[in-house]
Amino acid sequence: MRNVNQILENKGSGGVIAVPREAPVLEVIRLMAEHHIGSVLVMQGSDLVGIATERDYARKVILQGRSSADTPVGQIMSSPVVSVLPTDTAATCMQIMTARKIRHLPVLDDGRVVGMVSIGDLVKAVIEDQQQEIAQLHQYIAS
Repeated sequence: MRNVNQILENKGSGGVIAVPREAPVLEVIRLMAEHHIGSVLVMQGSDLVGIATERDYARKVILQGRSSADTPVGQIMSSPVVSVLPTDTAATCMQIMTARKIRHLPVLDDGRVVGMVSIGDLVKAVIEDQQQEIAQLHQYIAS
């Protein structure tokens, strides 16, 4: 099974989208739409202080009648952030996501953000691993 570092390598260098906690929620939602992502990290300098997701927006802005233009993302972000290490496996990440009911996990190496994995990234990796294993079994049986 692949580890997080291998999944990040396969994703390519899309980078992590991050904003300061003072950023207006409207700006954050625009960034998510522009980059076709469901979450952004909230940083204070190089420190990860939160994560803002589409779910946070729906529950903490829309349902509470707040203004997207006037509300800083720091008021709606989820904190503390659940994160993983580059050496963690896809299975470990999926267990965390299932238990915590979350869809995105920042990846930290020595306290520094090095990437982000989503449930979609993990499912894709698991499917690719299973397809490779099936192909190897077919080849073994055929030989």
